[in-house]
Amino acid sequence: MDASAPSNPPLIEARELRKSFPGVTAVDGLSFSVRPGQCFGLLGPNGAGKTTTLEMLEGIQRPTSGQVLFRGSPIGVDFRESIGIQFQATALQDFQTVAEALAMFARLYPRATDRDELIRLCDLGEIMNRDTRKLSGGQRQRLLLAIALVNEPDLVFLDEPTTGLDPQARRNFWRLIETVRARGTTILLTTHYMEEAERLCDEIAIVDHGRIITQGAPRTLVREHFPPAMVRLPTSAWPEATPLPDYARCGDDEIELHTDQVPPVLDYLERIGAELTALRVETPSLEDLFLKLTGHSLRS
Repeated sequence: MDASAPSNPPLIEARELRKSFPGVTAVDGLSFSVRPGQCFGLLGPNGAGKTTTLEMLEGIQRPTSGQVLFRGSPIGVDFRESIGIQFQATALQDFQTVAEALAMFARLYPRATDRDELIRLCDLGEIMNRDTRKLSGGQRQRLLLAIALVNEPDLVFLDEPTTGLDPQARRNFWRLIETVRARGTTILLTTHYMEEAERLCDEIAIVDHGRIITQGAPRTLVREHFPPAMVRLPTSAWPEATPLPDYARCGDDEIELHTDQVPPVLDYLERIGAELTALRVETPSLEDLFLKLTGHSLRS
């Protein structure tokens, strides 16, 4: 055995992926890899190229140039038997129950996840006889996740799976994803929610204008770009004619002071007579990083 070979080679890998449409380059040279058992997140604003990238990795779209490798080889005819997909939007058959939908999709594959296990995993037991048209948002997403897992895939693609869910349903869905991952399934996720990415992903890539602008573990990336704390207060709370210190950043409505030590900053603000009523001390987040690198919010 070659001692220089990686101990945990990628399950799927994108190499210099490009996708062009008339008048626009949607994906412009993306390269990254996802290891077995990992949850990898693609983040970016609308139009950044996330879904197009996912569709090339899924084999739905052909790259203009570049290559997708699965277990070190170009994707072949058996690739789709090894993956599951939860699309951003999926149409279910009308006049069909949850049980009938699961059975129909299971028949499309030579191997299938144990039905009872899948029902328990996705918490479908109480809705198996319900018409799919009468499901709530959370119930529908749980069914779509079950459909994505019906063939016991090694890799599952989740394209913004919690968009439109209320906060409680979203967190319930996160617990399902964590359970799926604990079973050894590799996950490639796109999301608009920073909290979702921070909770679920081992590694993220932030994409803008079809290119990766940074990649790594979420908390590691935040630490690389920010000190441990940020003191925030409204711009109206800053004393007139008092210059901002070098470690401050002024936005339209808010001033941020980045610091390693909060007490000296609070002492300074008190000395200059700043209004402290609306002051907040926060730990820098993935959303702060996203705003810094792209200049706009994730959902813009």
